Amino acid sequence: MSVVLGYDESPGAARALRIAVEVAAAFGERLVLVYGAAAPGPVGEEYASHYEAIRQAGRTGLEHAVTEADRAGVPTVVEVIDDKPAQALIEAAARHAARVIVVGTWGESPVRGALLGSTPHKLLHLSTVPVLCVPPEERP
Repeated sequence: MSVVLGYDESPGAARALRIAVEVAAAFGERLVLVYGAAAPGPVGEEYASHYEAIRQAGRTGLEHAVTEADRAGVPTVVEVIDDKPAQALIEAAARHAARVIVVGTWGESPVRGALLGSTPHKLLHLSTVPVLCVPPEERP
């Protein structure tokens, strides 16, 4: 089994990373770090350039997450998946027999998430694997 984390260096992702590392360490499981790299827009040269920039941003962000997991002695697997974030996480969870999917939130309201289609909101409705939604750090 494994723990799957959607990681994108957003404010909510930093805390989600710490929680996911703790969960993986507690269960003695590997941490699967996932970045959904679907680029919006039409096909063409600009799309290809935009798409590669998104993939590179994902790889760079995941390197930071690997460093944090390494410090805790948690083994990792890194996946940059060519799909929208929620679908990428669901696919990775299925392939890696995930115990849980961990994802950070931005502290948005449930209505805003439902209207705009946030990744945590989609996961809560589509995933057959338990989803742990981690809010960002509280501000003083």
